[in-house]
Amino acid sequence: MDSLLDWFRPFRSCVVAFSGGLDSSVAAKAAVLALGDAAEAVLAYSPSSLRNEVDDARAVAAAIPIRCHAFPSREMDDDAYAANDRDRCYYCKKIRFADVCRYAAERGQEVVVDGSNADDLDDYRPGRRAMMEFGIRSPLAELGITKAQAREIARRWKLPNSEKPASPCLSTRLAYGLRITEERLRRVEAAEEFLRTRGFSPLRVRLHADDLARIEVAPEQISRLAEPNTELAEEFQRLGFRFVCVDLQGFRSGSMNADF
Repeated sequence: MDSLLDWFRPFRSCVVAFSGGLDSSVAAKAAVLALGDAAEAVLAYSPSSLRNEVDDARAVAAAIPIRCHAFPSREMDDDAYAANDRDRCYYCKKIRFADVCRYAAERGQEVVVDGSNADDLDDYRPGRRAMMEFGIRSPLAELGITKAQAREIARRWKLPNSEKPASPCLSTRLAYGLRITEERLRRVEAAEEFLRTRGFSPLRVRLHADDLARIEVAPEQISRLAEPNTELAEEFQRLGFRFVCVDLQGFRSGSMNADF
């Protein structure tokens, strides 16, 4: 933890690109401990955000505590982003980081950081290209701090989201090439909420062409989900899914990136 605080101390001030997730919360807490009121958080939200995420993120920021400025992001207006090719995350981050860096410049903040950890460097993350273009720094990744280590730091600092699982944006649930629309995002969100209220966790509902819903749950829960279930079938039909299947490999983060 000391090395993380030492990373921030040479700066006069900073802005943390904040999501309310574990990693950005650890970065925000470290920034506050090192820089006090000279640190602040910026939270971007859009239709790709889970509807409760903004309120949850504000609550985490208050618990840290760090000043948090929230603003609506504009990536849904960008056709390249909506087209949903494998560089989708790049287009999103380019728009969001442009706004974050503009805010930081207007406030006279010296550095902008995000919560990427060392594990993220081994995954397919086109958004990191946008970060490099804007000069965004990633203290956790630069110090070699993994997700597990970030979680342990969060526990020691008693952050309220120390046990929170990863919660990527809803666009990650749509198969590449399937156009991103707010209607599709809301359908996926409603389907996941339906399963969550019935005790399935962790889980993802992945949307493929022809309105096929592919459900991922924990391996030990697959057999329960695969049983004939009229309620589930009717709810997914009501939400507009034509076909529903259960992924026999179970829940795994980033499964849409399996081919590259």
